[in-house]
Amino acid sequence: MDLKLFEDQPLRLRLGNLVRPAGVMNKTSTPSIDSSKRQWYLVDAENQTLGRLATEVASVLRGKKNPNFTPHLDTGDFVVIVNAEKIRVSGKKSEQKLYRRHSGRPGGMKVENFQSLQNRLPERIIEKAIKGMLPHNVLGRQLFRKLKVYRGSDHPHAAQKPQVLKFDSAPLTK
Repeated sequence: MDLKLFEDQPLRLRLGNLVRPAGVMNKTSTPSIDSSKRQWYLVDAENQTLGRLATEVASVLRGKKNPNFTPHLDTGDFVVIVNAEKIRVSGKKSEQKLYRRHSGRPGGMKVENFQSLQNRLPERIIEKAIKGMLPHNVLGRQLFRKLKVYRGSDHPHAAQKPQVLKFDSAPLTK
């Protein structure tokens, strides 16, 4: 590239072999909402570690592996998780990990440990872990709606033909 093209510019920015006048930026391509095809994935949570499963699912919900990933847009896929009651945690977390919720009234704090919540509502454990890994704003709430968690191996999303998603994480053995 000939430097005479930029003689009238007061400042130049040199990036490798590229010479550009100051103030000229690359264009960011923004994919349209209609251009992205949403996939449905099925994840079996049986004998999976909670945190390792949650990070992988949050990445799929966010769309991080899609070539058209844009941080401020919903470019992710739908995820269906089955066998939520068979999720595992390491160490003594099953007795020591606490889940707190508040009714909004004075003295309305409810505290429950992992085991009792797993017996009562096992879906909430996975939902809470994944929700904490998503953005804490309107986009995160929109991404969270694409997560479907079920207690048993049955789910009502067979019509969407979800693809089975396997993770490389080794299952936890007790």
